[in-house]
Amino acid sequence: MLRTAVRNVLAHKARLLMTVLAVMLGVAFVSGTLVFTDTLGNAFRNQSAKSYDKVAVAVTTWAERGDEETAAVDEATLDKIRHLDGVAEATGRVSGFAGVADPDGKLIGNGWSNTGSNFAPGAGGKDAQYTFTEGTGPVKAGQIALDEETAKKGEYRVGSPVRVATNGPVKEYTLSGVFTTEDGAVNAGGSLVLFDTDVAQRLYLRPGEFKDVNVVAEPGASDTALLAAVKPLLPEDAEAKTGAALADEEAETTESGLKSLNSMLLAFAAIALFVGVFLIANTFTMLIAQRTKELALMRAVGASRRQVKRAVLLEAGVVGLIASVAGFLLGLGLATGLRSAMGAFGGKIPAGPLVVSPTAVASAFGVGVLITVFAAWLPARRAAKIPPVAAMSSVHAVATTKSLVVRNSIGGVLTLLGSAAIVAGAAQGGEDGRWILGAGAFLALIGVIVLIPLLSRPVIALARPLLAKLFGVSGKLAAQNAVRNPRRTGATASALAIGLTLVTGISVLGVTLGQAIDKMTTDNIRADYMVSMASGQPLDESALTALRKADGVAAATPQRAVWLTVGKEGVSASGVTPGDVEKTFDLKTVSGSLSSLGDGEIAVDRKTAKSHGWKTGDSVPVTYQDDKKQTLKVGALYEGNEFLSPVLIPEDLVAPHESLSDIREVWLTMDGGQSDANEKAVVDALGDNPAMSVMDRQGIRDMFGGFINTALNIMYGLLAMALVIAVLGVVNTLAMSVFERQQEIGMLRAIGLDRRRVKRMIRLEAVVISLFGAVVGVGLGTFLGWAIGKSLSADIPGYALVIPWDRLGLFLVLAGLVGVLASLWPARSGARLNMLTAIKTE
Repeated sequence: MLRTAVRNVLAHKARLLMTVLAVMLGVAFVSGTLVFTDTLGNAFRNQSAKSYDKVAVAVTTWAERGDEETAAVDEATLDKIRHLDGVAEATGRVSGFAGVADPDGKLIGNGWSNTGSNFAPGAGGKDAQYTFTEGTGPVKAGQIALDEETAKKGEYRVGSPVRVATNGPVKEYTLSGVFTTEDGAVNAGGSLVLFDTDVAQRLYLRPGEFKDVNVVAEPGASDTALLAAVKPLLPEDAEAKTGAALADEEAETTESGLKSLNSMLLAFAAIALFVGVFLIANTFTMLIAQRTKELALMRAVGASRRQVKRAVLLEAGVVGLIASVAGFLLGLGLATGLRSAMGAFGGKIPAGPLVVSPTAVASAFGVGVLITVFAAWLPARRAAKIPPVAAMSSVHAVATTKSLVVRNSIGGVLTLLGSAAIVAGAAQGGEDGRWILGAGAFLALIGVIVLIPLLSRPVIALARPLLAKLFGVSGKLAAQNAVRNPRRTGATASALAIGLTLVTGISVLGVTLGQAIDKMTTDNIRADYMVSMASGQPLDESALTALRKADGVAAATPQRAVWLTVGKEGVSASGVTPGDVEKTFDLKTVSGSLSSLGDGEIAVDRKTAKSHGWKTGDSVPVTYQDDKKQTLKVGALYEGNEFLSPVLIPEDLVAPHESLSDIREVWLTMDGGQSDANEKAVVDALGDNPAMSVMDRQGIRDMFGGFINTALNIMYGLLAMALVIAVLGVVNTLAMSVFERQQEIGMLRAIGLDRRRVKRMIRLEAVVISLFGAVVGVGLGTFLGWAIGKSLSADIPGYALVIPWDRLGLFLVLAGLVGVLASLWPARSGARLNMLTAIKTE
């Protein structure tokens, strides 16, 4: 039976080609994902180990500039650590944000990973953590050193002036050297600036103090013993760990992050393979239908049902194995390409070999073979039931319309249960509701797939008159062929329906959320500009002062993050400028007046006031973060604003109690509104600081809604694999259908249907099947998009369902185009059949 299986595969290799391609793409997705994440994990683990290779003990404090309460490591403590037995060297570090401008004045790097630190030379004048390729480290106040990649992007050479921004005004330094580093921030696409130690301490902490300390051990010294000796010397809140422990922690953090990426990519691989199941099952069903005589003869000469079934499954196993080998090799190329793509988008991945783990190999081959055999199981079971008497037939078995009562009943029940669960989950909302919704979506999708053969006849019947009217005989025959075998049509359309269900659902949800966010921005903001740090860190007080003095500024209010304690409960508040906050935000007053902020009172949003039982005129006792207490009067209630905390408090009241000014943004309303001149005035007031972001209203909309478009594009890209497999399914079905219908096509040619009309008939058949699958997918996807959005609506202000008719129309047009493209080869093959040879074909 094995020889028979291999012979059959070789005999039908052209007809199995699409099956091989479908399995190959799915396996490539799986193996590429596993190899890619394994390679990344190994590279980052090696980087972590290398970073702490010479570090015996690492000391960390949480001291920050302006925070006088949190202790750091001072020079005296560092000196004591250096004189401990077994210590070869102890280096103090301070760090914080530092942004470098490129030749156009724009920030180099992504903001959140742009860092600055200190150059700490040892006895030989070198800092062991950095290798200089040009020049030397900074040794006086006006010098800096840059990492190699940043220097290259900024076109800087040793001796060049470099504009650097920290949390304060931009300053110009002279570049003293360029270095290489394994620093994680640089590898993430950021930049690293090294300052002289005294300068770095003034910028990021306090003179004579260090935030972190790295201890290098003498040969033979125990890291654990050094850790025990260092701990008693440290401030109370400091933390000390061995370098090996820190390397392990970093590796675990990296692996945890990669697991999420791995799971997401494998989920899309599973979708692609699920779609491939329909293609494989269709292929083997058609092959078996075409080989009825051959299989019946095997039964007639003594083959048992089990042997026939085993032969078909062995064929599937051979196909799966071949596809798995090709898919695994393609997956290695995919992993290499993903690694290169990350580098092209600014993510620097540490050097390291491509890691091919036994798990990746076993998963790829296991998935490829098992999926193929699983998909072929039902056709194999049908093949085993072919009676020996069928060998007497002189033609291939014609697909017959069997009773679908049981199948349709099961499909109907699953669809109804799934739909009910979807509606119930959408109505309930929250995490529990979404679990119910997810289960309902799965049931509904399976139910629709089961029902698709039943749906194909009435749906395609609606299009038959139009096809006949527009395309004559070719259109009429195409519609009849599309419903001749409902099971085959259903399986072919199902693959496309699954892909478009997901794409449509994501589109409806994404466009709806995007419009809600856009509406939230429009309805809540009056300001013309928002100023913030590109790093996400708080703005310096000097930036607020400079902006208030800028030409054309009519109103300016900070959004200071404040934490108040009321009773035993914490309440988030925004420190704002009375009088200006109403000009920069659209605040709808429920009771009282926002002008009361100028009298030292507070304003509370309606929902927060209701939850605490507050009303206008009430006195609220609060405790600030410095433990000072004060009683504040509620001067106004207002409808909540998504850009502000639920309590508004005059910034003057907050200032005496906050050691660090936590200004998240500054909002500006300008005389004359948005204009190039006003924007330039704001930028100039900030000293053309590359680290500070100045956004107009459209920029604010893009910032809050841009991630949705990015997520949509990523989803579309990942789902493209499933849609490609669905297209292969249409090609495969048509190609094998043409082969199966050679005699019929020959007869049509003989009675006058020319080649052009034969091509048109096959093309229209492909378009009809594709559009049928697309209509089902778009309809189900829209329903799921509504349900998911409804379950989230309580957490999204201004939520309203948006149906992206333009995108849905585009999906249907693309589905029709897919049908045309998928039919090119089958239509050409059918039109080129020799009519006499085709008529004689059995």
